[in-house]
Amino acid sequence: MTPARRRNLRNGLLFVSPWLVGFLCFTLFPFVASLYFSFCDYDILSPPRWVGLANYRELLTDDPYFVKALYNTFYYTFFVVPIGIAFGVGIALLLNMKVVGVPVYRTLYYLPSIVPVVATSVLWMWLLNPQYGLINSLLGKLGLPEPGWIFDPLWSKPSLILMALWAVGGSIVIYLAGLQGIPVELYEAAELDGAGPWHRTWAVTLPLLSPVIFFNLVMGLIGALQVFTQAYVMTQGGPVDSTLFYSVYLFRRAFTYLDMGYASAMAWLLFVVIMGLTVFTFRSAGKWVHYAGEGR
Repeated sequence: MTPARRRNLRNGLLFVSPWLVGFLCFTLFPFVASLYFSFCDYDILSPPRWVGLANYRELLTDDPYFVKALYNTFYYTFFVVPIGIAFGVGIALLLNMKVVGVPVYRTLYYLPSIVPVVATSVLWMWLLNPQYGLINSLLGKLGLPEPGWIFDPLWSKPSLILMALWAVGGSIVIYLAGLQGIPVELYEAAELDGAGPWHRTWAVTLPLLSPVIFFNLVMGLIGALQVFTQAYVMTQGGPVDSTLFYSVYLFRRAFTYLDMGYASAMAWLLFVVIMGLTVFTFRSAGKWVHYAGEGR
């Protein structure tokens, strides 16, 4: 290398050094250390002791809370992701219509997504209170049953799913961007061929919107499988462990029981599950995701 190139390389490394040091210290090192700790008995207060696959063996064969946390997490993911996509696409289609006051409606739908999750959780704790909550008050005036919501094991997970649908404004913005990128000529051609509104939506809108739906599907899966804050703030995993999601149980093992080795094994197992589902989603994308101009 010439002196000028060495100087440019040195200056470039100096400029990126704050990010590089942060990445090495706060991302790469914890990532590698957690893999090592997952094979150790480690309580933070004493040096880690190598135990091999004991943490994984106990996790997969001798931990009833692991099975329950996994079930709760998959239950939440199975419902919140597809319902969230359907709800987001439906609202985006309505907000894409040329009617008076659309900018106001778009703002109102987007506002919940920028509210901090902790503040949202506290708000919904009041809304879902079975005794003096606003939702049960309205249901009572309509003569409808008043569920126990987050205080009832049968309604606790549906309560959190309902809460998640309230904050789909971020995905709605992405859907709106995708809808406005669809050429108007395609709708006009479909209308000339006699296609009605439903057929135009099914044959034109959804296929061309599928890349955006695919993106939100992947991000939704990753986010739902790591759900934590809502359950931790609102229910602490209760009642009767009905909202003991995987991340809540992981947090409990790490910072309540100080079983950091076991928690690290849980974290790596969650990483494998998320990676596997993400790869499966990408593999299946070729059958239903259509990119304009690529003939698929």
